[in-house]
Amino acid sequence: MNTTALAAALQLLLAATFFVIPVVAWLRGGASQDAAEAEIRRQGHGPSVLAQHGIAFREKPWELALALSIGATLTALGVLNLTGSPTGRLLSWIVEPLVLLGVGFITAGQVFATAYTRAAFARSADPALHSVDATALIAAANKAFPAWLRPLVLTRFALATLGPALVLVLLWV
Repeated sequence: MNTTALAAALQLLLAATFFVIPVVAWLRGGASQDAAEAEIRRQGHGPSVLAQHGIAFREKPWELALALSIGATLTALGVLNLTGSPTGRLLSWIVEPLVLLGVGFITAGQVFATAYTRAAFARSADPALHSVDATALIAAANKAFPAWLRPLVLTRFALATLGPALVLVLLWV
């Protein structure tokens, strides 16, 4: 396999995660949100504290559209690179740094959800929220998703953070 084909394969793998993960979140996010709300109630707090601290598990329509658009863009780049198109190479040099910055940042929030949740409640003006068990909250929400989703989220994070640099190196040589 030549380096351009390998770069394209990385782009297509990352693209696939942008079709699978958001669709699963769209289909199962409501159940996940319900589980998180039940857990926060069990801990003695109202479910509104989740929204107040930016914690949500439901996929919004614009989030789904954005993820699918990213997947489509990466698919187009991968296909262009597979065909040896100079346009694919040029566009990859433009898009891959954006993937690293934007997608890497967004996916970090998903990978480190427990730490993010813990920090969000620790910063709360309400001292009662400082004791929220973020681990239990995230675990409850994650039970609504298929077991294979978490490893796929970790894979997407790796592909979104390490992948762009590797793609650019592969396209350089």
